Amino acid sequence: MKIATFNINGVKARIGALTDWLDNSAPDVALLQEIKSVDEAFPREMFEDRGYNVETHGQKGFNGVAILSKLPLEDVSRGLPGDDEDVQARWIEATVVGDRAVRLCCLYLPNGNPAPGPKYDYKLAWMERLKSRAADLLEAEEPAIMAGDYNIIPMAEDAARPDAWTKDALFLPESRAAFRRIVNLGFTEAFRACKQGPGHYSYWDYQAGAWDRNDGIRIDHMLLTPQAADIMRDCWIEAAVRGGEKPSDHVPVWIDLDA
Repeated sequence: MKIATFNINGVKARIGALTDWLDNSAPDVALLQEIKSVDEAFPREMFEDRGYNVETHGQKGFNGVAILSKLPLEDVSRGLPGDDEDVQARWIEATVVGDRAVRLCCLYLPNGNPAPGPKYDYKLAWMERLKSRAADLLEAEEPAIMAGDYNIIPMAEDAARPDAWTKDALFLPESRAAFRRIVNLGFTEAFRACKQGPGHYSYWDYQAGAWDRNDGIRIDHMLLTPQAADIMRDCWIEAAVRGGEKPSDHVPVWIDLDA
């Protein structure tokens, strides 16, 4: 089972790039972030015509997450538990059924800038709720993956110019510590389990020729329960997508599971 997480940065603005990618790369499951569309306006027919089951949790003009799956989806839920007043569409999860069942959680973690401030407080509070949901996933003792745009640069080697990010919410010590607390519950960070060293990025800003200079950061991650880590074959970043026509500023991160 090949699964990709992809912050598409507007499904309507990137529809050509997205459908071309689906046709060329053919993931079994695509976890999308920043769809920037309400559920009713999501162009689901474009994906259903390609054989995908479609589940969305949308929001007008902002945020929004979706799951596209060629395999059956069961037990879909929307919204990260822990705050009934949170209206931001940043979390959707479902069980995908292949040779075995895998729980997939698609997330778009808050950016948090400017920090300090209310947006940063929201980011840290959201991560505390994420930690609680992560603990529940571990307790279930089943294959599960929390994947998406975490808006976290875990280590200095995950940025081409780490000094440029020292005051940014993506790289502040409190942000990185909150991420580590989640991982240290017992998760495997899939990409770093497969690839080591600097120079691996999943995001390049549109400004200042960042893509041409490879001035990137790695902020799109997959965290695996032990049962999912046991069936992981490989994890990689499809960086070439960033050089396509009208690309997102993010690229897909892939995992291949024996499932």
